[in-house]
Amino acid sequence: MTRILSGGQTGVDRGALDAALDAEWPCGGYCPEGRLAEDGIIPDRYPLDELSGQGYTERTIRNLQEAGGTVIIYFGSLSGGTEKTLFECIARERPYLLIDARDLAVGQAARRIQAFVQAHRLETLNVAGPRASGEPEARDYAYLALSSWIRMNEIESSSV
Repeated sequence: MTRILSGGQTGVDRGALDAALDAEWPCGGYCPEGRLAEDGIIPDRYPLDELSGQGYTERTIRNLQEAGGTVIIYFGSLSGGTEKTLFECIARERPYLLIDARDLAVGQAARRIQAFVQAHRLETLNVAGPRASGEPEARDYAYLALSSWIRMNEIESSSV
C-alpha cells in the first residue's frame, strides 16, 4: 500500500488526506508549527506531524523529501506554493507528476497517478496543489482523483 502524504492545507492537501482517511488508507505528512492553514488550525482528524519552529516552505520540502515522488495537481497554471513544490522537486531531483485538472477527468488523473506510482515503485506519495482560496474546486478534484486511485489499488490487491 502506497502511503499518501500531504501538508494539510485547504484544497488539494485536504482532498487527498480526506480520500485516504475515508478509505482507511495509510496517510500522514508534515505541517507548519501550530498546525497553521489558511482557515486557521488544521483539525486533529488529519494525522500530521508538526514541524517545530518551521513554516510552509519547510513543510513542503519535508513532505517531498519523505515521499518517493510527488503528484502536483493544478488548474491551468502553477503559482504560489504549488509552483514552489515543482521547483523544489526539480532542484532536489525528486520524481513528480503534473496533473492539470482543467485538462484531465478524474478517472484519467487516477490512471496517471497509478502509472506514476508503479513506474517509480513508490511506497510513499506526496500530493500537493493549490489552496481552496486559490481554486475552489481543488479539494473535490483531489478527493475524487485519489479516491479513484485508491479503489484501483484495492481492486488490484483483492485480485492477487
